[in-house]
Amino acid sequence: MSTFKKEFRYFTIFDYEKEQDYLSQMHEHGWKFTTVYFPGIYCFEACQPEKVVYQLDYNQDGLAHKDEYLQIFRDCGWEYLMDFVGYSYFRKPAAEMKEDEGIFCDDESRLDMMKRIFRGRMVPLLVIFLVVLIPQLMRQLADNAWTQGTFRSSLFWFYLGLTVVYLIFFIRFALHYLQFKNRHR
Repeated sequence: MSTFKKEFRYFTIFDYEKEQDYLSQMHEHGWKFTTVYFPGIYCFEACQPEKVVYQLDYNQDGLAHKDEYLQIFRDCGWEYLMDFVGYSYFRKPAAEMKEDEGIFCDDESRLDMMKRIFRGRMVPLLVIFLVVLIPQLMRQLADNAWTQGTFRSSLFWFYLGLTVVYLIFFIRFALHYLQFKNRHR
């Protein structure tokens, strides 16, 4: 039996709770999380099956003051694992948990994390969308309408497709945020 295992899993920024659950389930089945690589290659090491809680935090300010940030978690018994695309990964044996303990002690702190994700991930995407994609789509639309009369340009379809993907992404984030906010009222 191999002592190491790799699996491909794709989690979006909205799925951090599913990712936490996935890592906990793997640990419970005897696979301790060691690292993750882009584009979603999760690496595990064989271990004794155990109930372990995994938590992710998205906090760019915390990473700027990493020693103090990590010490807060160590003081509460959390083991720091790694950082990946803005998220910090922590784990703690379930036996050491007190009731419904987590790195977020209340709904307001969970909502704050969602706001940090918005500022850290969504604002740059919005800027790209508004400053690059929309003007390029409009330019392609104008060029095609005046010169060809039809939309045969591959660039037009590329920018249109990218615009649709971005819009779906923004709508999905907004819906997820509203669901999260309503769930934790």
